[in-house]
Amino acid sequence: MVFAAGFGTRMRPLTDTRPKPLVEVAGKPLLDHALELTECVSRVVVNAHYLGEQIADHLAGRNVDVVHETEILDTGGGLRNALPRLGPGPVFTLNSDAVWTGPNAIETLRAAWFPEEMDALLLLVPVQNARGYSGTGDFSLDREGRLTRGDGYVYSGAQIIKPDGLSEFSEPAFSLNLLWNKMQAAGRLFGVAHPGGWCDVGHPGGIAVAEEMLAEAGNV
Repeated sequence: MVFAAGFGTRMRPLTDTRPKPLVEVAGKPLLDHALELTECVSRVVVNAHYLGEQIADHLAGRNVDVVHETEILDTGGGLRNALPRLGPGPVFTLNSDAVWTGPNAIETLRAAWFPEEMDALLLLVPVQNARGYSGTGDFSLDREGRLTRGDGYVYSGAQIIKPDGLSEFSEPAFSLNLLWNKMQAAGRLFGVAHPGGWCDVGHPGGIAVAEEMLAEAGNV
């Protein structure tokens, strides 16, 4: 699933007349950068809300299922709402406001996924390798790959997750962070480091940074 339903507030004024996933980086919409990673997946769902008809028009004729949200459901509610289209989990999810270089993010997750031990596996980027990002990180990673909230690694916006626990939340809109917290408490939240490049493109300044990264990697 590719998350594409947000308002893109940080990306204004570029998102005044178009949804953030259609903002271009290196001549290609952010949404298409994300969808390139899903070519190894048999079923792809994109959610849409703000200016969602533009996303639907952009994806017309492709083998992508668009789920329109009448209200913003956030990542947890959005994933739960899309489950009838996705089928039984586990599910890969991607944010549409980041750009990756190097090995395919989904294939990296697939290779490191052990469902007997894990309920979610997050693709992480060491803080020093995170472009367009100014924080100290989201998680700490132990030797076995288990995650705790802390510094050192940034969540890249790509993961594989078992969606079963989504049914425990009664509110229609909620963040996947709430489910991650439960998984962390049970010792079943894991991470793996992305060996390539990554850039946060959730703000206008990230566009030039991402384009520079893509050029360095020979992706443009």
